[in-house]
Amino acid sequence: MTDLLLRGCVLPGRPRLVDIAIADGRITELLTHEPGVRAPAGERIDVGGRVVTPGLVEAHIHLDKALLSERLATGAESVLEAIRMVAEAKRGFTADDIRQRASRVLDMAIVAGTTAMRVHVEVDPIVGLMGMETLLALKQEYAPAIDLRLCAFAQEGILQTPGTEGLLRRALQMGADAVGGVPYNDRDADQHIDIVFGLAQAFNVDVDFHIDFFDEPAHMHIRKVIDRTHRTGWRGRVAVGHLSEASALPAVEQKELAEDLAKAGIGVISLPATDLYLMGRNDDINPPRGLAPIRRLLAADVPVALGTNNVRNPFTTVGTADLAHMAFLAAVAAHMGTPQDLRALVDCLTIYPARILRLPDYGIVPGCRADLVVWDCERLEEIVTAQPFRPWVIKNGRVTIEHERRLRPRWKEAK
Repeated sequence: MTDLLLRGCVLPGRPRLVDIAIADGRITELLTHEPGVRAPAGERIDVGGRVVTPGLVEAHIHLDKALLSERLATGAESVLEAIRMVAEAKRGFTADDIRQRASRVLDMAIVAGTTAMRVHVEVDPIVGLMGMETLLALKQEYAPAIDLRLCAFAQEGILQTPGTEGLLRRALQMGADAVGGVPYNDRDADQHIDIVFGLAQAFNVDVDFHIDFFDEPAHMHIRKVIDRTHRTGWRGRVAVGHLSEASALPAVEQKELAEDLAKAGIGVISLPATDLYLMGRNDDINPPRGLAPIRRLLAADVPVALGTNNVRNPFTTVGTADLAHMAFLAAVAAHMGTPQDLRALVDCLTIYPARILRLPDYGIVPGCRADLVVWDCERLEEIVTAQPFRPWVIKNGRVTIEHERRLRPRWKEAK
């Protein structure tokens, strides 16, 4: 018995309308749509020729420090200033405060169609394990609507903040799914990277670095990460966020770096809102965009995700947790405007971040988990160009969001 039947779906790469049959939380069949045919199903939804994609996957977001703009008077003028401002704000965090702000952002993301998310949870002597404890509880509470993957993250450094390594170990023992670091914010970047990889090996978890987040290629710690990935055998289990320094390399070096990343199986997460906001602030004329070289990375078969990163705090003073907005920004800032480019950007919200997070059974083929988004548009490219609303979001075969929209152009009626 089919639990849910989505009728008349437009699927990427398929020329004809498709009906998606779902049972026990999984896609069981993709059927050629036949108007008027009523296959037995517990619930039917007439999609009406709208686009359906797999659920959106947020590969990089900070819920514990979201929505701080309401209490901080100004944004930051640099990455390091943003780190300092948030470190000071963290001293006033409480578990209930984190829970309320994180819940607000989760609600935004779910309405927008996000069904899986990697959350960077700050673990340091300032907040201890409070963020991890709070997000573990939210992971369980929100499980019917979204899969939360938690990355224990050392924002304040490891070597320069004694006690952090021990806290990271405890967070991993509590159930963190990944361990993350930020080499540029520590006194010895190479040792910082070694400690993170050591923890990943000890607990058999994935690695996710914030890395090379400056205008000029002054650090390029990514080369150390590539080396350690090969040495530890962690191919396919490492992701890096930002990587804006790579955009300042000569084209031939960008191509070589992209090829090295592909060989190491390292995923890159571009964070357009934050990167565009914070990079290029020291240039009065023609400031650089400061985005990782998305097109060259994709051409080298590097999985590239587009992530939200921060929502309304000193790192990014705007944000709605709607990943489609990140594709819109990337289309403009990365000069990706052809139909092929726009379809690739949709993959950067779906297929590629799912690969980076190693999500099992992801996609729209029989046997995959039924995590789906219905978009109010008829062409895949319009997800980026038109920012359509999402009438239905489905998680594990159950409708989690139903969004009705009513528009009445009264000015036309008056004519």
